[in-house]
Amino acid sequence: MTGILMMVIAIVVLGCGYVFYGRYLQKKWGIDPNAKTPAYELEDGVDYVPADTNVVFGHQFASIAGAGPINGPIQAAVFGWLPVLLWILIGGVFFGAVQDFSSMYASVKNKGRTIGYIIEEYIGKLGKKLFLLFCWLFCILVIAAFADVVAGTFDGFAASAKEGVKNNYSNGAVATTSMLFILEAVILGIILRKGKLNKWINTGIAIVMLIAAVALGLAFPIYISKGMWHIIVFVYILIACVAPVNVLLQPRDYLNSYLLIFMIVAAVIGILVGNPACNLEAFTAFEVNGSYLFPTLFVTIACGAVSGFHSLISSGTASKQIKNEKNMLPVSFGSMLMECMLAVVALIAVASFSKGEAAAQGLVTQPQIFAGAIANFLTEIGLSYDLVFTLINLAVSAFALTSLDSVARIGRLSFQEFFQDDDDKEKEKAHIKVLTNKYFSTIITLVLAYLLAKVGYAQIWPLFGSGNQLLSVLALVACAVFLKKTKRQGAMLWIPMVFMMAVTFTALGITIYKLGGQLITVGLSLGNTLQLIFAALLLILGVIVAIQGIKRLAQKE
Repeated sequence: MTGILMMVIAIVVLGCGYVFYGRYLQKKWGIDPNAKTPAYELEDGVDYVPADTNVVFGHQFASIAGAGPINGPIQAAVFGWLPVLLWILIGGVFFGAVQDFSSMYASVKNKGRTIGYIIEEYIGKLGKKLFLLFCWLFCILVIAAFADVVAGTFDGFAASAKEGVKNNYSNGAVATTSMLFILEAVILGIILRKGKLNKWINTGIAIVMLIAAVALGLAFPIYISKGMWHIIVFVYILIACVAPVNVLLQPRDYLNSYLLIFMIVAAVIGILVGNPACNLEAFTAFEVNGSYLFPTLFVTIACGAVSGFHSLISSGTASKQIKNEKNMLPVSFGSMLMECMLAVVALIAVASFSKGEAAAQGLVTQPQIFAGAIANFLTEIGLSYDLVFTLINLAVSAFALTSLDSVARIGRLSFQEFFQDDDDKEKEKAHIKVLTNKYFSTIITLVLAYLLAKVGYAQIWPLFGSGNQLLSVLALVACAVFLKKTKRQGAMLWIPMVFMMAVTFTALGITIYKLGGQLITVGLSLGNTLQLIFAALLLILGVIVAIQGIKRLAQKE
């Protein structure tokens, strides 16, 4: 198996999945291109803001990708390339894309409301409350994990692959460019709102801004410690979380989407030029380093196959920006398959290294392995290794930082929705007004996430994976009930729903068992204690909501 052959197989499978299965679902569920979407019906200039398809696609793709489709496949490659490739392709088409599309579809058909509201409407109020609590806890995990990833990527004093280098140039350049992106996003947002220019002119302006930011970042790297970056990143998230989406979120994602697409195109060109050999075994073993293929593979590879986090983006932010119902398929289903392609590229990247070769080159983390492989490929056409390595690292950090923007907003909305009530008398109570205030809900969410981020990304990621996949179960249950109650075909969601239940309940059960054993034998550290508490809460809440949904699904009309 070569890199080119693996990539061609992926392109064919994913392309056929979109053309045949995606359009089949669209036809089966039905869309109304003449319907007034929530973006227009409830336009408020903050969350409900109509946007062109390419802008919403950029937001959706940049938000769902994060670091997941790179980290997951590279970590799971210990089981061999074959199970990883099969799960990315099968899971991506029949699990992930279906979940993303159904979540956005259910949201748009219900005034752009989140999965939490879908659960309340079709399962019950208690189910909604429990889901929102689950969602809020999960968002705290995501913010903590990704904030630590971003801070580590920006760390100007991190250990460098080059001996004797005091400052990490690559990280410093990435930090400068990322900060410039934020400033440029605000400017681009003003141009998009006030300029009323042709979309191709807007695209040209975005690309020029992108090139300028990269050039300035390479010329003027910033050297700041990881601890200080933690603070800066959380201050940025605070601002991004409460600002109107068309001021920062939309234009930033639009700008970043071009960088991310450039990264994928560059990687594909590198694979075509280098045609790397696959130095990984097709299959290693069912047990590696104490972890079993089931459920480890299906929890580790989340964002590249199926990810519950995507349902929050599809129903939490993107659905409120859809101009026309016909745009839902390319934005949701299409973005998921694009992410699957990125996951396959990450698999090819890690497979290109012989055993121990990446570590010998000073490539330790998953993003470094990915960037190093693509840089190796592109040196075949004469490009500088250092330049490509820096640009790919920049793109990976853009993924993570963009996901932070969106998930922080969703965490804030989940906290607000938990305390909101349709009873007018309840709404007027002083404590309810405080708890549903967007500034209060944002601050309490980010403070808890900041404390957890100090524990470190490596300790948070395993629990994030399990919680993420359990969230996909709840989203699939909610969408299946919605489709049944609205007389639409939803049987295609049942197999993914049952399979992911088996995966997530097993994974969380193993996590709790291991952490409980450590508590008895050696005691728990702060990080493990937090993980044990979160794991237990997520499992309990997830099981209760899933049971309620399945009961509704089994009810006769």
